[in-house]
Amino acid sequence: MDNLDAARRALSVLDLTNLKEDCTPEQIDALVEKAATRHGNVAAICIWPRFVAQARARLGQGSAIRIATVMNFPSGDAGIAETVAETRQALEDGADEIDLVIPYKAFAKGNADAVSAMVSGVRAAIAAPARLKVILETGELKDAGLIRNASDLAIAAGADFIKTSTGKTAGNATEEAALIMLDAILASGRPVGLKPSGGIGSVPVAARYLALADEKMGAGWAVAENFRFGASGLLDDILRVLDGGQSTAGGAGY
Repeated sequence: MDNLDAARRALSVLDLTNLKEDCTPEQIDALVEKAATRHGNVAAICIWPRFVAQARARLGQGSAIRIATVMNFPSGDAGIAETVAETRQALEDGADEIDLVIPYKAFAKGNADAVSAMVSGVRAAIAAPARLKVILETGELKDAGLIRNASDLAIAAGADFIKTSTGKTAGNATEEAALIMLDAILASGRPVGLKPSGGIGSVPVAARYLALADEKMGAGWAVAENFRFGASGLLDDILRVLDGGQSTAGGAGY
């Protein structure tokens, strides 16, 4: 696909993100405004839980722009009860989607049950139409077998999406990890989506992931119901291309 087509597609599946530790209410207001662009809306904004109520008030009920927020983020070390309580509060505040980090450090040490318990616990607190996106932190897992096992566990425990990364570690999304995750989705036979995140800062990079999804899942699959990009800087490059300019072809993500 050419850059213009990729930019159009990437805009419609973008989770526009601000997860900076020093994020301010003013920056959240700006993010909400930025999410509705001259070329169309992003799929969602992804923000800290403390800003969900503010964003909901700005967007209003029934907005086409979804609100995603993060749980057990970014360390993956929080307890289940705490995470479930925070999830319930975020949903009450107006979140549409929960991006949950698995206890990936415990999992890498052999504790698969920790993943199943965390995901299933949070899943039980989320009623449709809200959705659960499970972050595997693939850059820290590294091993293909671990990534596949984490994908399988998350799907079995009720994930609506599996997501590569927090964007807060040295390892971000890779096409290799995305391919493993797509294979897990195919093998599950369930309607689970994919969210590459971290390190996706330009339209040409986004185009490679879209092409991978087209190849594995078929043309037409990579829409907002099934596919997202998590990024903060990608929107600027998308708009540059849609306005007739050239991509910066950079790679900065969160």
